[in-house]
Order: sequence, then C-alpha cells, then structure tokens
Amino acid sequence: MSIEIGPIALQDPVVLAPMSGVSDRPFRRIVRRYGAGLVVSEMIASDAMLREVREELRKAEIDADDAPAVVQLAGWDPAVMAEAARLAVDGGAAIVDINMGCPVKKVVNRLAGSALMRDEDLAGRIVAAVVKAVPVPVTLKMRTGWDESDRNAPRLARIAEDAGIRMLTVHGRTRCQMYNGRADWAFIRQVKDAVRIPVVANGDITTPDEAVACLEQSGADGVMIGRGACGRPWVLRQVADRLAGRGEGEAPSVAELKTILVEHLEGMLSHYGVNAGLRNARKHVGWYSQGLPDSAGFRQAVNNTVEPQRVFAAIDRYFDPLIERRAA
Repeated sequence: MSIEIGPIALQDPVVLAPMSGVSDRPFRRIVRRYGAGLVVSEMIASDAMLREVREELRKAEIDADDAPAVVQLAGWDPAVMAEAARLAVDGGAAIVDINMGCPVKKVVNRLAGSALMRDEDLAGRIVAAVVKAVPVPVTLKMRTGWDESDRNAPRLARIAEDAGIRMLTVHGRTRCQMYNGRADWAFIRQVKDAVRIPVVANGDITTPDEAVACLEQSGADGVMIGRGACGRPWVLRQVADRLAGRGEGEAPSVAELKTILVEHLEGMLSHYGVNAGLRNARKHVGWYSQGLPDSAGFRQAVNNTVEPQRVFAAIDRYFDPLIERRAA
C-alpha cells in the first residue's frame, strides 16, 4: 500500500495524528525514528502564528530529517490562513494540513476546527485560499460532521477536492461526540466513495489488528494514529509492517523502553527548557510506564520532582530493577 499526496509518495500509509500538547517536535522525532510513514505537527493557530506568538512558532519548528514535514493550521479567516500557510512553507513545510476536525470549545467557539463543517461556504473559501497561496500539497482533516443530524463529510470532501485538496483524513466521530463512543469506520467509506483523492481513516486505531479492521470497513487508503501512539511510538511501524506483509515486529524490551524514555525526556528539556520540559514530560512518563509494576508510585515520584537530575535518578531506580529481573 502507498499514498500519493501530489508529488509526494508515502510508501507506508500510516500517519501520526496532530495532537495538541503531544505531537511536538521531540515526540515526532522519536516516532519518525521508528519509521512512521508521515508525522504531522501539533495544530497551530494561524492568527497567533502571524502575530509571532512564541508558542505557536515553536510548534512549527521542523527538524532537518523531518521530511516530508507537515504543518497543520487552524483558523477561520481565509486570508490569515493563506498567509500562515506561506510562513509554514517558508519554514520548511512540504505539506500544509488544514484542521476542520478539532472539537474542543476554545477552538470551536472561534469558528475554527470542526465548527467549519457547519459553514461549507467558508470552509471552501479557506481551502481555496490556502491551496492558491502555497506551491506544496494541501491536505484536510475533518470529522464525519457536526452531529448525527448532518454528517456532511462526503459533501465537504467533494468541495475540498474541487478546491485542490490532495488528501483527506476523516476522524470517524462527529464533533458532538468529542472522543466518546466508537469511531464509525464504516461511514468513512462514504467519503472514500465521494472523491478520487486519497482518504485516511482516523479514530480508535491502537493496534495492527484494529488498523486492518478499519481499512476493511472504511475502504480508506491509509490510517492515522493518535492516542494509540502515546507511550508507544513504535506502534506506527508495527502497523505499517502488518499492512505491508513484512511481519509485525515486537514491542521494545524494558531496557529499550527506558532508553526511549530518557531520550524523549532529554529532547523535551532541550526543546522547552527545564520547567516547561519537565511539566510537559509528565504525561509521557505515565504513558511509557503504563502496565508496568508499581507504575503509580513511579509516576508520583516523577510528578513531585522539579529537578532534572532527580527525575533521571528516579527513572534509574524504577527501571534498572525491572531490567535485571527480566534478564535473570
């Protein structure tokens, strides 16, 4: 399986989802190292990017080996979105993704994210403005609709394709569902049938088996994985190997898991600085240690520590005995 996004060919149709506060530069670097087909930046507010808000500009930073780099933008003003897209491309983006799927109130209340699915005319004008503004492929992420009464994703997909969108990603829930219930993979088939461009399915895909089932039900060309990669950055490679018939690789050993966690923490300290780096790393520590013995005590020790040296020491105290027992 492969996907063509304009002139860009993905040999493995497995994409890391844009997750605010999660898919930052350090996390994308680790997922990329494991061999993901494509990784997407956190959602970036287009108006804040134009105002050169430090936090938004940091989200748009791209590693030299982060190719092809995808920057996702959110907004409600076509002209502002177009200018933000130009800035993203100037910064190294090879693909610009438009967010019409974020369900959180602070985004929706500004008529951005999934709120745009309620205004197909404005959505179409935003897409057209961004496509016209940049020389790189533009993609779009959306939900099945605002609510069950109007699941208009197939209709909006046709509008987007006509405006020049090169790939669509559909999360199999409505905005009003937020993250509740189950993603409706079968509905995504209606989007796939409505357009000729590639369609990627998203929602509740955490294992290779679920990825296979999703593709069977949706008819999609690939999958996007979000929460399933939290604490498991290798899962995208496992999914890609299963879809390609290469044989699914095993999860890392406890010793390898410790190495990943240390690398991730070092990356976050470098990227954010000590205070913000430790604060933002706490959720990752919880995800990496989930399911291991006495992980609650380990998380508490890390969460109550504000000095990097003590955090690394806590990692040693927790993981080294586990590694020794597994090796015995």
